[in-house]
Amino acid sequence: MFRPVAVLLALCLVAGPATALGGAHDGTAATNATTPPELGACAGTVTEPADGITVVSVQGARFQPEVGKTTARLVAFGPRGNVRWVYEPDDVVWSYDVDPLENGDLFLTATTRVDGEGMTRFVRFDPTDQSVVCAETLDLLDTHDADLLDDERIAIANMRNADPANGTNDDRLLIYNRTTGETEWEWRFDPRYPPGAGGNYGDDWTHVNDIDPVRGGEAFLASPRNLDEVILVNRSTGDIDLRLGRDGDRSTLYEQHNPQLLTSEDGRPTLLVVDSENDRVVEYELREGANATAGTAGPGGAWERVWTLGSDASFDWPRDADRLANGNTLVADSRNHRVLEVTPEGEVVWEVYAPWLVYDVARVPDGNEDGGPTIADQGASGRHRPTGDADLGLARQEECAETLDEVAGRGTLLGSGGAVRGLTERAGSVPVVLVVLGLLLAVGVAYRLRG
Repeated sequence: MFRPVAVLLALCLVAGPATALGGAHDGTAATNATTPPELGACAGTVTEPADGITVVSVQGARFQPEVGKTTARLVAFGPRGNVRWVYEPDDVVWSYDVDPLENGDLFLTATTRVDGEGMTRFVRFDPTDQSVVCAETLDLLDTHDADLLDDERIAIANMRNADPANGTNDDRLLIYNRTTGETEWEWRFDPRYPPGAGGNYGDDWTHVNDIDPVRGGEAFLASPRNLDEVILVNRSTGDIDLRLGRDGDRSTLYEQHNPQLLTSEDGRPTLLVVDSENDRVVEYELREGANATAGTAGPGGAWERVWTLGSDASFDWPRDADRLANGNTLVADSRNHRVLEVTPEGEVVWEVYAPWLVYDVARVPDGNEDGGPTIADQGASGRHRPTGDADLGLARQEECAETLDEVAGRGTLLGSGGAVRGLTERAGSVPVVLVVLGLLLAVGVAYRLRG
């Protein structure tokens, strides 16, 4: 009865070092090494190694060849696009924003189900030893973003907070104290916006999908998606100190995600925004002397669009973009299930796939909040189409998805994507004799324990 266990144990002992050796091909030192087929199955264009580890939050849904729910998870890619690890949080059905913390941990905002209801779950994860530092579930519906301000306080973008029975909606920004269980600060959209604006007031009114502390924590940058606006809220006064876009002005922003506040060298406020329903990434610069709260853009408007990346010919519902320290932009192209690093001129220099439905991306240790240089400071501008991407088809994406399942420990032992096949693929440059000896060792152990 010990035979299967003994064989499996021996296979794990052999596969472990092979995987580690495969990972060595992912470092910047091994520039000429061959990528192991399995671990590199999700890489597209990689013209130069990334400056750090890239962590992708995969929401967990697909739309072809049919619509279906899939596994929510975090995926880490090494500098050359190899899969480093896959983490599938317990009881999480939707994975949303992921933030790298100063000590190397990751803070994930997600949705879990309690008695059939979608509730917010926060997970602090240590990727070094693949352990959960802490996790907490709050009775808030489907939060997409939160930021850990310190060990006690969490800033939360609280959406879908309607009470149809009373005819009220409490969509808000808030600071929650984990120690006391109390709300320390809150800013409500009602009465600052009329019920007729945005989405359905009795259901998903504002869909505020992002909150970031800015200006040293004195303000929050927020993205009420259904209002087609990005706003900066002063925590002390409650005033909106900056606004880009207006409800219904879909030529400026159309149901955007994940804005990033940048400041040019001459001190001019600049916003990098994923203009999701317009299938593009845009950068707006506040005109000198303009009213920062007007929200208007275009000729005569307060904001000037200085850079546009992509269109519906290149992106499909992008939902995150981060300006990196090197001046490139990291984009989460959601329904194309991929992440791209793109130069100001539109050249794709790094690309990975993470099926199904990418939501957020963070480059570690670069981070994703402070941002790098503006487009103007780099001497660039204009409209650009991403060029040089691999544009992997559905068959390659399916292969990538199987790889992620395998790394997560959900592949089959003898199937086409299973551990035995994966062992031979991951061996890469490991001499074949070592693999053969390992398999002989497995059989020998099994034979000795057969009685």
